[in-house]
Amino acid sequence: MKKSLCYTALLAAGLATFTAQAQDDVIKVGVLHSLSGTMAISESTLKDTVLMLIEQQNAAGGLLGKKLQPVVVDPASNWPLFAERARELLAQEKVDVIFGNWTSVSRKAVLPVVEELNGLLFYPVQYEGEESSQNVFYTGAAPNQQAIPAVDYLMKELGVERWVLAGTDYVYPRTTNRILEAYLRDHGVAEADIMINYTPFGHSDWQNIVAEIKRFGSAGKKTAVVSTINGDANVPFYRELGNQGIDAADIPVVAFSVGEQELSGIDTGPLVGHLAAWNYFMSVDSDANGDFIDAWTAFTKNDDAVTNDPMEAHFIGFNMWAEAVRKAGSTEVDAVKDAIIGVTVPNLSGGYATMLPNHHITKPVLIGEIQDDGQFEVVWQTAGTVMGDAWSDYLPGSRDLVADWTAPMRCGNYNVTTGKCGGSQAVAEAQAALGN
Repeated sequence: MKKSLCYTALLAAGLATFTAQAQDDVIKVGVLHSLSGTMAISESTLKDTVLMLIEQQNAAGGLLGKKLQPVVVDPASNWPLFAERARELLAQEKVDVIFGNWTSVSRKAVLPVVEELNGLLFYPVQYEGEESSQNVFYTGAAPNQQAIPAVDYLMKELGVERWVLAGTDYVYPRTTNRILEAYLRDHGVAEADIMINYTPFGHSDWQNIVAEIKRFGSAGKKTAVVSTINGDANVPFYRELGNQGIDAADIPVVAFSVGEQELSGIDTGPLVGHLAAWNYFMSVDSDANGDFIDAWTAFTKNDDAVTNDPMEAHFIGFNMWAEAVRKAGSTEVDAVKDAIIGVTVPNLSGGYATMLPNHHITKPVLIGEIQDDGQFEVVWQTAGTVMGDAWSDYLPGSRDLVADWTAPMRCGNYNVTTGKCGGSQAVAEAQAALGN
């Protein structure tokens, strides 16, 4: 009996050792994107993008002599569930890094978890700024890399004087529109010339709202819609624009969350001429982009598969993380955090992206015009790249703040006026933001 118990104990210990060694032989990569629910239209593609990048890295020999192993979870467009799934990835699966999230409300839910467990999150979507975490790398655009340049384009190039700020009712549109409203008022736009409207996720009945936009645009001043509408609500919104005959020449719409993927599900004929502001379009002519598109269509086995801006952000973020791991010689979180600052990798537009001390990156800004084939023709772009700014220059509580995660500052919200770090403001505000 004693021999049997001893044998069982030895067997269990051996299995545990074997399991630990097996885990040591791989680098686990968490993939945290909605594969169901209202955001699946946008996020499912990002999951596949990460899987393709992992496959490519493994084909090139992996990292540090180890293969990468994806761990995919589905938070199902449920914001509290994002936090649970992130905790599962970090505490149970022991992933070395997470690539994920789309909406800011989901990122805000995950933020306290990655900071508590000292994880790494690469966030690939444009967002409202007003945040800098030592555990998050923001590879999508900050407002000064998308929203502000788009408004400048509409104002200076198209002569827009009246503004509709239309968004989904959560933290990203509300904060972005607060920044844009302050920016417009600073540039002499009257309160009466700014219309703000919010709708819930998945909103489908746009008839009355689009009619109101049409009336607002009939006051004799050039009017434009700045859209922060997210997810599958974009499909009926654009369809209703076409139904009511809103022509881009009369009331152009510039979107911050509509790319090639969202347009692939609708008839784009009536939408020709409407705009989107991004940092990448599939139509960009560069060798790097051509190679990426070829790889994507081969991976999906679909010659009609489209690429978009958040996919490029994952491409950049993944390559930055891989380079930082090589540089650090380790996947250990603190080592990677230090190693990644200053890392420069190619973007898909023929240039380069650099990770800044505030955990944002450099990006070009492009304005694209919708074509009848669902692609975008670039009608304007910055001469070079723009450095992502974590804190807006147009909000009173933010204009004196800077973020710098390098020594000796290591602060996400350092006040240049008081000379003090405000502490972990991002975490303190995270739960409050979930209600917006």
